[in-house]
This record gives sequence, structure tokens and C-alpha cells, in this order.
Amino acid sequence: MPRGTTLKSFPADGKRAPSADLRPILLPKPRTAGGKSALAALNARATNREIGPEPLSRSLLSTILWAAFGVNRPKGPFGARGRTAASASNSQEIDLYVALPDGVYLYEAVPHRLTPVAAGDLRELSISRGQRGTAAGRAPLNIIYVADISRYKTAGFQEPGLKDPDVQKSYFNVAVGLIAGNVHLAAAALGLAAWFHNCDKAALAAALNLRPDQRVLYGQTVGNPAKRA
Repeated sequence: MPRGTTLKSFPADGKRAPSADLRPILLPKPRTAGGKSALAALNARATNREIGPEPLSRSLLSTILWAAFGVNRPKGPFGARGRTAASASNSQEIDLYVALPDGVYLYEAVPHRLTPVAAGDLRELSISRGQRGTAAGRAPLNIIYVADISRYKTAGFQEPGLKDPDVQKSYFNVAVGLIAGNVHLAAAALGLAAWFHNCDKAALAAALNLRPDQRVLYGQTVGNPAKRA
């Protein structure tokens, strides 16, 4: 783990409050053109666990998060905004928590910004316990995927599956897969490395102070490919 960040350093209740030193990050306008073509990105898409620690520019961070699950049209299905990845009844039940070196932020697609959630370097929690100490814990960006089950109640089209726990599970897992696929393709188009993986669900739920109807699902690491010696 990074120096000064251990599971033992968490408060007794396992929760961390946003630091007064953290401020919302208003992201610059994402790139919506350039890079490799969609077909070239598919050809280049690969899992790369060897990710360097170099920071990503705000422009790259903005573009990756927009590609993941940003707004790409003002009107989508059932009265909600359109996003870059589909969801059941356009419920948009997946939230992206962004683990950066200084803390964890919630990505808000509108107004395309990062809002502080928890202070401190928690990147090691965004990977599974067995993977701690690897490059992912030092990578510049770790995305934590969280499903908010309560969103199904407010979806514009209330089909029966939205109320069935087993169907809900299939819906939010598919939704994460679509978003994570976007991240992999955007990374390939921009010459970055990406790795989709498990995470420490219990520790993250506590550290992020999640509600009972929120589910931590997976993590995804993005950064520059590690330089070979």
C-alpha cells in the first residue's frame, strides 16, 4: 500500500469524511473526435496490468470518464438524458467513484465534474486483496463501479424486471460491462492501458459511506503503459 495508507488507519467505524482540503474538480470539455477509429480501437483493445504511475492530464481524465458514462445527447429514452452506455429502462443505476492519489470522487455526468467523497489515497481498495502491492495501487486512475438499486424505482419505464432482485442483478452487471467496455476502447484509442478487475467490496462500502441499497461491484484501472526497463 502507499505510505501512510493502511486498512488499520481507517476510523473505527470504517468511514472517512471528505477532507476540507478537497474541492470539486470541474473537468474540461472531453474530446469527442480524434484518436484511433472505433475499428482501430477494437483491434488494439487489450487488458494491460502493467500501468505506470504517471498522472493523467485533466483532458485525458475528462475524456475517459465521458467515454465511460458521460452525457452524449440531451434527450435519451424515457425522458432522461442520453448517456454513452445503455442501462435498463435508462435507469442510469451505475455510479463511477474515481480513486485518485488525494482521495475518492464521485463522477457527476451533469455538470461533468468530480465531487469529493473521501479523503486519502484509497486506490489499493479498488483492487482485490490478493492484488495489493501491484501497479494498480499506484496507477493514476482507478474507477470503482457502484450500483444504486434505488434508481430502478424512478426509471421512466417501469417494466417488471426492475422490481425483481435476480433480474436487477443481471441488469446492473450488464450495465457495468457496457461502461467498462467503453473505458477499454477509449483507452485503446488514446494509447492508454486499462485493466478491469475485482475490488475490496466491504472495505470500499465502509470507506465511501454507502447506503444499504448501493452495491460495490468492480474496479477498473487506467493509466499510461508502464515503461519497460
